[in-house]
Amino acid sequence: MTTLRQLSDSVRSRLAPMYGDGEARWLFRIIMEHVKGWDQTELAVRSDKEVTDFTISRVDEAVKRLLDGEPIQYIFGDTYWYGMTLKVTPDVLIPRPETEELVDLIVRQNSGENLRVLDVCTGSGCIAVALAKTLKFPTVTAIDISEAALAIARENAAVQKVKVDFRKADALTLRMPDETFDIIVSNPPYVMESEKGGMDRNVLEHEPGLALFVSDDDPLKFYKAIARMACTALADNGTLYFELNPLTADELKAWMTADGWSDVQLLPDIHSKIRFMIAKK
Repeated sequence: MTTLRQLSDSVRSRLAPMYGDGEARWLFRIIMEHVKGWDQTELAVRSDKEVTDFTISRVDEAVKRLLDGEPIQYIFGDTYWYGMTLKVTPDVLIPRPETEELVDLIVRQNSGENLRVLDVCTGSGCIAVALAKTLKFPTVTAIDISEAALAIARENAAVQKVKVDFRKADALTLRMPDETFDIIVSNPPYVMESEKGGMDRNVLEHEPGLALFVSDDDPLKFYKAIARMACTALADNGTLYFELNPLTADELKAWMTADGWSDVQLLPDIHSKIRFMIAKK
């Protein structure tokens, strides 16, 4: 007989050397939520009750995959982000807390109605879907080069019951000749190849490199292409929002200013790293 408490202790002892005790506890809660539908309260109530061999085998399978470096979001196919449960697969990046901050920034600064929004490099659709849910009656368009990512994004929009016009397009050659937008936002690939040595194995081996990495020779290529498109695609008084790499933030600001953007601001995330840029035409 194995009790839930014993199972919890066993899982934590296996995961803690790799993830630390705090994250191991969190991972066990996430596993049980998906395997049995039990929240933290129910786990406490059931701690002395027996768990079935089938449950133990399901938990063991998840633990083995975690020890192999696979993100738990991919193991169960979803993540909780900005108050939503979003589908994620290895075709899309797992949305980060910093990107929630970017959405909050946009929402705080844009209280008007019927705003036209363009999300470039949408991936899972997290930014586009969050803005479609949170802004007042927006018209949201989102583009990505990956058809597989767009399929995930469309599912997320459908589950959240919001309308987003998803289109396949290359951010590096994107033109919007017949449309203008009040908000253009992008969280493009920005991690330089030289940074790989300091990254976690679960990111390097499982998340899509296409959505993460740029060469050290031209780390700003996505920002430059999107900014040049935005020069004509932004409406009067429109705003461009970027999530960016702190290592290249100053270089990007200098380039944007030289390219004619009149009001370029760099903003930190909650960890005091320069993470966001706001620019006006």
